[in-house]
Amino acid sequence: MAHLHPTLQLVTDRIIERSFARRSAYLERMRAAAAKGPSRGHLSCSGQAHAYAAMDQDKQTLVDMQAGNLAIVTAYNDMLSAHQPFERYPEIIKEAARAVGGTAQVAGGVPAMCDGVTQGEAGMELSLFSRDLIAMAATVALSHNTYDAVAFLGVCDKIVPGLVIAAQSFGHLPAVFLPAGPMTSGLGNDEKAKVRQEFAAGNVGRQALMEAEMSAYHGPGTCTFYGTANTNQMLMEFMGLHLPGASFVSPNTPLRDALTQHGAQTALSLSALGDTYTPVCDVLSEKAYVNGIVGLMATGGSTNLLIHLIAMARAGGIVLEPRDFADLSKVVPLMARIYPNGLADVNHFHAAGGLGFMIGSLLDSGLLHPDVKTITGDGLAAYRSDPKLSEGELTWVQGADASLKQAILRPATEGFQSTGGLSHLQGPLGSSVMKVSAVAAEHRLIEAPVRVFHDQGTVKAAFKAGDFTTDTIIVVRFQGPKCNGMPELHGLTPVLSILQGRGLKVALVTDGRMSGASGKVPAAIHVCPEAADGGTIAKLRDGDVLRIDALAGTLDILTEGVAERSPVSASQASGQFGVGRELFATFRAAVGPADQGASIFGDQV
Repeated sequence: MAHLHPTLQLVTDRIIERSFARRSAYLERMRAAAAKGPSRGHLSCSGQAHAYAAMDQDKQTLVDMQAGNLAIVTAYNDMLSAHQPFERYPEIIKEAARAVGGTAQVAGGVPAMCDGVTQGEAGMELSLFSRDLIAMAATVALSHNTYDAVAFLGVCDKIVPGLVIAAQSFGHLPAVFLPAGPMTSGLGNDEKAKVRQEFAAGNVGRQALMEAEMSAYHGPGTCTFYGTANTNQMLMEFMGLHLPGASFVSPNTPLRDALTQHGAQTALSLSALGDTYTPVCDVLSEKAYVNGIVGLMATGGSTNLLIHLIAMARAGGIVLEPRDFADLSKVVPLMARIYPNGLADVNHFHAAGGLGFMIGSLLDSGLLHPDVKTITGDGLAAYRSDPKLSEGELTWVQGADASLKQAILRPATEGFQSTGGLSHLQGPLGSSVMKVSAVAAEHRLIEAPVRVFHDQGTVKAAFKAGDFTTDTIIVVRFQGPKCNGMPELHGLTPVLSILQGRGLKVALVTDGRMSGASGKVPAAIHVCPEAADGGTIAKLRDGDVLRIDALAGTLDILTEGVAERSPVSASQASGQFGVGRELFATFRAAVGPADQGASIFGDQV
């Protein structure tokens, strides 16, 4: 067994110390809930009759209460290609439960929006808030208190983090996350990006763009680039909430269905009615969250998870800070090149050895905690293995002990770079983060005058007008959670990429977000304090000079006197209504800063 890396131990120890009071209180609540026994036993006869009335063949099993009842919380809809396969899951899960003497019920559904559809649209201003709404909706589903374990069906950007937050509110119950898997590979991500850039430059028309997009997003399953959705799936495996090797098996295949069946039965086996009671509060420990951060760095995953992991951890009484991510990034090598950090998609990554190889290599290098609880039992070693179907039976076999494609996946000892994909920037503007795994070394330091904008539409208009002819740092402010829900600014990626391709040094500074597909342009994002809070970013003017140094971790203002100015304000009246935004005014008023998870829950969890 490899010795644990000292930085991993140091970061873990300080998280445990920092979280001690909150975590202790949380675990005490979970132990008290577990001590009450199966919740159905406390319901009135009338309450139980209501809960079982429509359960047909399962009714008597539920009344007898000799076997576990599995809650299904689903994010199924036809809008998200990644979630459409969940339409079939409830019946698969119910049959799997019956096969081991248990029952399963759809406890409820949660909203699930597609960030790809809402990019650049008003609906994107609801996206981040949907995470906390999903958590609330899932807890409403579970509040009937008739369940012994939970199967969560979710994949994409805000859905998995919201479900994890909810799972920890019912942390005395076991929880298993059942993914749908990625769509088969279509048009290469690099080719798709080129067509987008050509369209942004006016060199091709909308028909060519539409043909490229339809060829890339062409069937059921998760989008195949390594954005937030696939980063979520990686995390669930690194943190022990998926079955080993389950993340990247394509939908509607015999292996996918077998994993779904086994996952449902695993959830029931972990309930308090069985011999291996494993509540999710014990799985999602401080060590599990550190393992998740290591996976984020080793894969060059989505920057959105910097916010989500902090919010997820707080729901379990664990306090993460941006410096935890930055310190782990310094010692965790970048082991994967998946688009936008390379040309491969997640299917190519999985074929090259995938998460099983990566987890094994990190364990061998002392860069993961091996002694954690997972839904498969004690220890992370089981996650080295790959699931296989042998004569119709699901088994796990030894995973790859070497990468099958070094251009996509490398061992921890031979990473693409010696540090992970994140830089934590600090300076007079406050704090921010930058995903650097896709940013070339020569672009990680930039010193240039700023152009200040209050939305991405005016940036695009300035680009079309030919305004960007010299090195420029583009500042897009009033995009934080308190102002407008912190929409992603991914629509700026083609413009920024074109300017960089013309030989200009360009960068983005914003109190908003960029997705896991944000590309090769340096972007200092999640600036805190945000402009709506009077942060220094609200004091910048056109022509002020900034210096961004991702290596040194600094974001400096070189122009004198900026801090002494009064912050400007921006009218957001037009953004408070339409597409349901008026219903989220309470969220905007209550939300915390990005470096504390951008959550409306604050210290309530």
